[in-house]
Amino acid sequence: MVKDFYVPCLKAGVRYDRAVGYFTSGSLAVAAEGIEAFARADGKIRLIASPHLNAEDVEQINRGYEIRRIADEAISRELDHAALLSPGELDRLGQLARLIVNGSLDIKIALMRSKRGAGLYHEKIGIIADRQGNCVAFTGSLNETASAFLDNFESIQVFCSWKDGDARRTEAIQRDFEELWLGKTPSLEVVDFPDAARRKLIEIGVQRGYVQPPAHRGAEGWPTLPESLMLREYQKEAIEAWLAATGRGIFQMATGTGKTITALAGADQLGRQLRAAGSPLVTVIVVPLLGLADQWTGELRRFGVTPIQCRDAWHGWEPLLSDALVALGSGEPGHMAIVVTNATFTTDRFQQILAKVTFPILLIADEVHNLGSVKMQNCLPGNAVFRLGLSATPERHLDPEGSRALTRFFGDVLIELGIKEAIELRALTPYRYYPVLVPLNEEESELYVDLTKKIGHLYARASSGVDVEDQLGQLLRRRANVLGHAEGKIPALRQVLTQRRGEPYQLIYCAEGGRPTQGGTTGVRQLDEAIALSGAELGIPTHPYTANEDARTRREILGDFSTGHGIRVLASMRCLDEGVDLPEARIAYMLASSSNPRQFIQRRGRVLRRGTLEKKRADIIDFVAVPPGRDDLYELERKLFRRELERSVEFARYAENQGYALSCLRELREHYDLMDL
Repeated sequence: MVKDFYVPCLKAGVRYDRAVGYFTSGSLAVAAEGIEAFARADGKIRLIASPHLNAEDVEQINRGYEIRRIADEAISRELDHAALLSPGELDRLGQLARLIVNGSLDIKIALMRSKRGAGLYHEKIGIIADRQGNCVAFTGSLNETASAFLDNFESIQVFCSWKDGDARRTEAIQRDFEELWLGKTPSLEVVDFPDAARRKLIEIGVQRGYVQPPAHRGAEGWPTLPESLMLREYQKEAIEAWLAATGRGIFQMATGTGKTITALAGADQLGRQLRAAGSPLVTVIVVPLLGLADQWTGELRRFGVTPIQCRDAWHGWEPLLSDALVALGSGEPGHMAIVVTNATFTTDRFQQILAKVTFPILLIADEVHNLGSVKMQNCLPGNAVFRLGLSATPERHLDPEGSRALTRFFGDVLIELGIKEAIELRALTPYRYYPVLVPLNEEESELYVDLTKKIGHLYARASSGVDVEDQLGQLLRRRANVLGHAEGKIPALRQVLTQRRGEPYQLIYCAEGGRPTQGGTTGVRQLDEAIALSGAELGIPTHPYTANEDARTRREILGDFSTGHGIRVLASMRCLDEGVDLPEARIAYMLASSSNPRQFIQRRGRVLRRGTLEKKRADIIDFVAVPPGRDDLYELERKLFRRELERSVEFARYAENQGYALSCLRELREHYDLMDL
């Protein structure tokens, strides 16, 4: 199998994708026979395998222990057995370690928990492709183990893309692997190769002379734009403008238009200049959420960089970060990348380390608007020579001073790519907008009028110099909750959902908290009502996506949703706003009434991303609560309701069905004399 199939195919190929039941250190060594020629051709390998669990591992998983931790230990334990291999096999493992360091080999681990406890991911498929796009796809009994390669009686079926009878099977195997790699295969959790095991493999590479010791290498590579990525013109223009502004500025780009890729491509260009000048670079990427930290880490690896993630407990990252900074200054000028969450970024430990960095720093702030608070401003490093802020909405809502502070630190907005331009450039999906007007019921109207009167009294006091900001803020939030939680939205949702019950990839954005009452207490949660309606009543596979789910559960939920065959509806309050990549989502129900531009733009952006599947357009159904329209409160009501209608008109303006959407809103706009919107 190795001599007659693997080695000759790998020598001819430049891409090798392999999913196997389980692997051992011995199998890696055997498979590496054809790897050298593969590596010289700049080949890329993606390997997915299942950990080799022993009886004790299985028992611990069945007793409820964390399955990922057990898998990490099993992979690391397997590499401990590498000491038993021959010198030749160890050399081949060293070659693989070099591929990992160079970014040519990426390994992921597939985990499965069946209803009876731990299950084994036991699929065996592979694809080897050449530069012309020809590929050989195979499936069969062969595991990625030394005994399977050399001793066992094994068989595989092989399909060639250039043969008419094989093309369909080849495409199917390729599609299966892509879904598996992206974590979209139902019942499986696909996670990154454990850091501890990765370090052990690299140690073997160092010992065998294939990998330079960290103290001499100094960094995990400079960011390099992959050949497979083609930048759009607006991305190139943004990078040129940033470099011309001496590496400072803000990219205001609509959600889904490739801010991450643009930033890393800019870092690539900056790195080329610094390398020519013999200067090192420390890239610090600040993100608000753990999910975004994982996404940035994945993109950095595509660019040939393995970052240090600074998150959670300090002892998990501080020693590694300190050692890496020391190593960076002990050899040739190099590059290192740090991905840090906002929460860790503001800690004393991280700030003390950052303040001591004497190398040039590139600070990239994702969702930069989050850094405009007073606390975050005080943590922005003055020693960052290069600065780049990213956001679809860098302007902070109701905080002009925070917005000005961001501009003072990062620089001017260098590119403004809005929804209209992004859709015209085919960077985003066109969409249709359907406003659904929902009148308040009698109890809600009474509460709305009462709050409006109180707000009017406070405005009057404020105009005479009395400080009522806190009280006014509370009343405005309560009043917004009345609109957001309007009881009539659930029956209206029922009508629309019933018509779309067979469609996948649907999102429901619910108002936060529970329904407000006259007594100031909160009633039933809109989220619970929406889930009961969609799931229990209409029988649509529905799942909440909230702060109550842990990271592993969230990955499982998103993976299931992305297939289109399992969960069809995700219901959330705020957790789908930022840091969640759902390119296949195409229908959004806006139950929540948000006048915060950042929030409703982020939510719209969730369904406008271009997916891997055919996605011609997205649909946004917006449930707009209509105030009671009291003549005695007309002017105040007009002033307050203006912000609600601004969102609706903004959505309608760039929709394919703009005329229809605006006609639905015309009567309201005329009544409140808001045709200027």
